[in-house]
Amino acid sequence: MDRTLYGGRKYERHGEVKSMIIGVTGGVGCGKSVIMDLLNKEFGVHIILADNVGHEVMAPDGEAYSEIIDFFGKEIVSADGAIDRKILGARVFNDKEALDKLNSIIHPAVKRRILGKIDTIRNNSDKEPFIAIEAALLLEDNYDEICDTIWYIYATRKERIRRLKESRGYTDEKIASIMKNQLTEKEFRRRSDEVIDNSGNIAKTRKNLQKILDKYRGL
Repeated sequence: MDRTLYGGRKYERHGEVKSMIIGVTGGVGCGKSVIMDLLNKEFGVHIILADNVGHEVMAPDGEAYSEIIDFFGKEIVSADGAIDRKILGARVFNDKEALDKLNSIIHPAVKRRILGKIDTIRNNSDKEPFIAIEAALLLEDNYDEICDTIWYIYATRKERIRRLKESRGYTDEKIASIMKNQLTEKEFRRRSDEVIDNSGNIAKTRKNLQKILDKYRGL
């Protein structure tokens, strides 16, 4: 097994198969979902969305389900037995202690399940398995510890604001509040190996992704 250094991190080669884990991050409105869709549909990259995994661990058969109910009470459970995310969200809104507790339950469970998904992909793929993980708090939750390379999806502040207003109906105040609580562009760039400009020219974004993936395949 060879370990090749890139971007300050190392990734493993299992025989002729590279096990490259890509961490995708960026501020709200940067278009991470667009990048993940391109990686999967146009470049054949396996993708894992932490938000979707979060839904899985909170489902009635998920590993975080019982602990969440034990702490927050059965009133957060809907008639079909599922956790009502709107009620739960209202419980933790403006309650940092409750939010921290919820995160302490969900985030480790999500990371464990993601690691399991990575193993499954590796064990069932006879090709070069690029696996991309997208998480809202990828760096804050230390996903860089399990990623071989971190990609920062960049878009100008003006473009991000436009997208958030048009697609989600966010107000200027809400956008400012969210952005204030996220990492700065300088910090994203400092902690990332690649920067992908996704400010609007999708053809340019696609070309950049192709160039980066080709570079990694050649290592």
